[in-house]
Amino acid sequence: MDLTHMDLTETAATPVFCTIVPPHILRNLAAAHEHARRTLEHDDAHRSRRRGVAARGLTPGEPGAGADKPNRTICDAKHHETLPGTKVHTESDGPSPDISVNRAHAGLGATFDLFLKVYGRKSIDGAGLPLDATVHYGEKYDNAFWDGERMVFGDGDNDLFVDFTIAVDVIGHELTHGVTQYTANLDYQGQSGALNESVSDVFGSLIKQYALGQSAEEADWLIGSGLLGPGIDNGTALRSMKEPGTAYDDDVLGKDPQPATMAGYVDTTDDNGGVHINSGIPNHAFYLAATALGGNAWERAGQVWYDVLTGGELAKDAQFADFAQLTIAAAQARFGAGAEHDALVKAWTQVGVTAKQGK
Repeated sequence: MDLTHMDLTETAATPVFCTIVPPHILRNLAAAHEHARRTLEHDDAHRSRRRGVAARGLTPGEPGAGADKPNRTICDAKHHETLPGTKVHTESDGPSPDISVNRAHAGLGATFDLFLKVYGRKSIDGAGLPLDATVHYGEKYDNAFWDGERMVFGDGDNDLFVDFTIAVDVIGHELTHGVTQYTANLDYQGQSGALNESVSDVFGSLIKQYALGQSAEEADWLIGSGLLGPGIDNGTALRSMKEPGTAYDDDVLGKDPQPATMAGYVDTTDDNGGVHINSGIPNHAFYLAATALGGNAWERAGQVWYDVLTGGELAKDAQFADFAQLTIAAAQARFGAGAEHDALVKAWTQVGVTAKQGK
C-alpha cells in the first residue's frame, strides 16, 4: 500500500475517520504481517490528518421524492486508494457479476430498511440521503471505514481477514456513524467516543438481526462475525456484545481487551482514549436490557437508543452515566414505568455505570 498516493484531502463532511478493525488489533499484527502494517499506517495517517479538524455535525438535506426508497451507488477502486473510484452499480441496475458489489448493495439496503421501517428515518440523514460505497479499496487492505461521505471496503488479505463486504453488521455499523454525525454528533474521544462506537455496534447488530428476522435470544451479538481469515485459529468476531473480551484469544490476533463493566475500564491515550475498547461497557448494557426484555431487540431497547440518539438532549461530550440516565428517562417516556424502564436501570447497574436504584 503506497501512502504517497493516498488522497488525504479534508472536507467539511469528513470530521472523523471510523474503521471497523480497531488500531489495537492491527498493532498486534503489524510486526509480523506486512498487509496489517500497511493498513495500520494508512489508517493512522488518515486519523492524524483529522485530529486538527474540529468535528461538526452535518445538516440534513431536503427530503427528495424518492426519500422512502434507497438510492445506492457502488464504485470500484480497483485496488487503488483514490476515492470514489469507478462507478459500477446504481440503484436501477440488476445484480452485478461482482459479488462484493452485490453484498455492498444489499448491506446498504438492509441499513436503510431498519432505519425507515422501524424508526421512520429516511436514510442516514433523515431526508433520503443517497448511500454510496466503494469496494476493492487498496491492495489487500485489512479494514472498512466510513469517511463522512461513503462506506469503503477493503478485500482483506485472505489470511488474517477476508472481504469486508461479507458482514452486514459491519456495513450497518459504519453507516450508523453517519446517523450519529447528523444527530448527536458525539465527540470521537474518551467516553463520548466509546458511546459513538457503541451506538454503531448496537445498530449494526440490530440491522443484522432485522435482516435475518432474529429475536434477541436467537442473535449471536457478535460484531464482524465471518471476517476473520484462515490464519486466525481462535476467534469468532471483532467484538462480542454478549461477552465483551471473548471475541478472540489468538496467538496471531492477540487477546480481546474489551471490558464488560466499569471495573475493567481502560484508561489509555491510544485509539482516541480507547473508543473501540471501552465501548464494550455500553454494548453489554444494551445486550443485557435487550435480552431481559426479549422479543425483537429493535422494538423496545433499540427504540430507546434511537430516541436518545435523535432526541436532542444528548451532549456531544456525553459520558456513560449521562447516556445511561437519558436511556432510563427515554424508556419511561415512551413505555411508562414498567419492564423497559426496569430493564434499563438493571442493565446500567450491572455494568457499573449507575448505582443501584429504584423506580
